[in-house]
Amino acid sequence: MTFHFKTGLLAFALLGSTALGAVNAQAADKEISWIYCGDSIDPIHVKYIKQWEDKNPGWVVKPELVGWELCQDKATTLAAAGTPVGMAYVGSRTLKQFADNDLIVPIPMTDDEKKAYYPGIVNTVTIDGQQWGTPIAFSTKALYWNKDLFKKAGLDPEKPPTTWAEEIADAKTIKEKTGIPGYGLSAKTFDNTMHQFLHWVYTNNGKVIDGDKITLDSPEVLAALQAYKDITPYSVEGPTAYEQNEMRAIFLDGKVGMLQAGSGAAYRLKETKINWGVAPLPLGPSAKGQGTLLITDSLAVFKGSGVEDKAIEFAKFITSPGPQGEYELQGGAGLTPLRPSPMVDEFVKKDPSWKPFIDGIAYGGPEPLFKDYKGFQNVMIAMVQSVVTGQAQPADALKKAAADLEQYK
Repeated sequence: MTFHFKTGLLAFALLGSTALGAVNAQAADKEISWIYCGDSIDPIHVKYIKQWEDKNPGWVVKPELVGWELCQDKATTLAAAGTPVGMAYVGSRTLKQFADNDLIVPIPMTDDEKKAYYPGIVNTVTIDGQQWGTPIAFSTKALYWNKDLFKKAGLDPEKPPTTWAEEIADAKTIKEKTGIPGYGLSAKTFDNTMHQFLHWVYTNNGKVIDGDKITLDSPEVLAALQAYKDITPYSVEGPTAYEQNEMRAIFLDGKVGMLQAGSGAAYRLKETKINWGVAPLPLGPSAKGQGTLLITDSLAVFKGSGVEDKAIEFAKFITSPGPQGEYELQGGAGLTPLRPSPMVDEFVKKDPSWKPFIDGIAYGGPEPLFKDYKGFQNVMIAMVQSVVTGQAQPADALKKAAADLEQYK
């Protein structure tokens, strides 16, 4: 797998070698190149890049803007071609694949650094006890509900469901009494389909993998997949046509009763006339407490740039409590804070809609780390789609997926 991963990407990387080579040829020992995802550099990062450069004379940090759809591929292909950038913004789920292919270097954390994060965050970047990235973005989910649709359906508009059974029952009532879908289930061939399902797994004390053992085929995960099947008839018709942002748009238009979404939805809802609420994700029968999938993106430092140590220093600085706190609490980006702090306490006090996103962290779980994360992702998406389209029963789909995952762990 290692050989295939590198050679496959190398072929793609060489296609752009003429354009990219000029950039890397100019790289100096005191320059940290940074592949930065998006269409603009956040002003807060601009501010702290300058601050770090002022404290480190002779060093410059050079972010290169790359669109989200190509950002990670570019970092990967450059590394596979032997012309790595200093560091890049990547999904933490890719760290195991990068590490196993010897493309990145560890970014060890001290005990104090680890303790500063909310529970479970460090696990999203840890492989065999070693950290391979420093988290820069974090998201969790909560349940939004349309209070007017609840009232129209004869439900208590101030009482969101707290269990899966209540959630399915409420979705059924809304669909039958109003004709409007009670729940927005996303199942498009898109990475978020896997993420949406993992939120259900982690609200029922389930796991996909434990060390090197695939634990997908378990009673806890089966219950989650069965609940998906049970709520599908009361969801938006044809869920395989929608990813999360498309489903969110339907909710913002008042055309669905409940939605599982991130904190960014709250900012958008405040600009609508919808009477809405947000609560912790409903729990499955085996839950031990409020849960959610803990998704992080990280800064990874690539091997062979010649500036690894300084890149690690900068990565830790730009994601340290001060700069990071400013970055993640600035608005509707949908980010959940990585660390508890008085700043976060004050933020939640001013806007209580943030509380459910933080409450779910305690019993949340990390995005599972696989050597081939795209292979893992595709298996999970196919499993979910087979159930919501009625092509497979949950138990059969789960057994097949568990067997398919063995090759990617």
